[in-house]
Amino acid sequence: MSKVRVRFAPSPTGMLHIGGARTAIDNWAFARAQGGDFILRIEDTDPERSTEENTQIILRAMKWLGLDWDEGPFFQMQRLEKYEKALNYLIDKGAAYPCFCTKEEIQAKREAGNKSGYDRTCRDIPIDEAKARIESGESHVWRLKVPLEHDNIEFDDAVYGHMSFPIDVMDDLVLVRPDGVPTYNFAVVVDDSDMEITHVVRGDDHLSNTPRQILIYELLDRDIPTFAHLSMILGPDGKKLSKRHGSTSVEEYRDRGYLPEALVNYLALLGWSLDDKTTIIPKDVLCKEFSLDRITKKDAIFDETKLNWMNGVYIREMGIDEFVKRAKPWFDSVSPDAWKAAPLIIERVEKFEDIPEKLGFLSWGPELHLDEKSTNKVLKKEGAKEALAAAREVIANKDWDIDSLQNACQTLCEKLAIKPRKFFQPLRVAVCGNMVSPPLFESIVLMKREDVLARIDYAIDLAL
Repeated sequence: MSKVRVRFAPSPTGMLHIGGARTAIDNWAFARAQGGDFILRIEDTDPERSTEENTQIILRAMKWLGLDWDEGPFFQMQRLEKYEKALNYLIDKGAAYPCFCTKEEIQAKREAGNKSGYDRTCRDIPIDEAKARIESGESHVWRLKVPLEHDNIEFDDAVYGHMSFPIDVMDDLVLVRPDGVPTYNFAVVVDDSDMEITHVVRGDDHLSNTPRQILIYELLDRDIPTFAHLSMILGPDGKKLSKRHGSTSVEEYRDRGYLPEALVNYLALLGWSLDDKTTIIPKDVLCKEFSLDRITKKDAIFDETKLNWMNGVYIREMGIDEFVKRAKPWFDSVSPDAWKAAPLIIERVEKFEDIPEKLGFLSWGPELHLDEKSTNKVLKKEGAKEALAAAREVIANKDWDIDSLQNACQTLCEKLAIKPRKFFQPLRVAVCGNMVSPPLFESIVLMKREDVLARIDYAIDLAL
């Protein structure tokens, strides 16, 4: 068996979409599991939308995910002579011909009921006439001369199984545009053949392109790779994943504080499984165990809640030092010393963007930003003022360490016969602004005594 060679071939027309990232991960993992090669190719034949900036965005996303490639990146616009050579092969073979129909003519035929808009008008123009028109400078495209006597196009997809497409519904597709730039279906065949790709693993939105590409392979007399088409990624509502579902690009998830290893793990499980029960799959295991036979045809549902849970697992497993190091920008956005609270929240954080929300109270200084619900439910309850006044006395006079403050408050709570919940909850709201916060006294000692006292004084004025 020949060495496995796969490729990921994004178009640089925007950021790397989650769907594209899943395709890249599957190709990369399959190559690593098979001891093969992973090739990166940039399909930049759309001059209006393909930009260098987008290319760099894609490359950064790939590197951030840790998807190292063995060859490339290759660029289609640097391979135009390869497509010209392949086209000339088809022309000499009588398998390609020039078409002089204008866009307006084709559109008119489409509006008149012709589905493709093209009825093979130019297919049988005499060679001498066609050459003369080309030499005179008449605009034209090159089309594939589909052999109408050909049997159905059939192939065995590694995911979908045996597939069959009738030849009589296939139009004479355009191979090369008037400007000499190849179309997708033509370029991808030449590229994959030249690069000796053995397995084409891609989204099932390309399934309808496959019979056309197989026909091109055949007419070019080149080997046909194995195809494996991945199911669509849908949002929780069962519709195609899009902006309305939230973040959709790798870069957005990176900027929200997701870990690349967690995102790779989660995306790999969209349409593939290790054993139907394992969810945490480190990259080294993925690279050892990934196989095409465990990819399912069933559409995958992107569940951000599950991704959040998985990301939280990876955060907790990394330990405090690594947590502080990798989440530094988010800690710094709170205060220079906010990282000291890392042990208090590492068990509560699912993604780094949660940090400012959970530790924001550390940056308020003497001010208190109260949550309305907590104010009404806690501070406006009878006994809150008494509890806060008593707690203030402790905060003002005891040593500024966790044990001293906590023990003193617990002793006072017992002395005043106040239920712990009635005592500590008002204090938590007065210090942190709401009923939910990291451990209370561990949080208090990270702040200045005078700031804590100022917040308690403000809360006392509001309390009953």
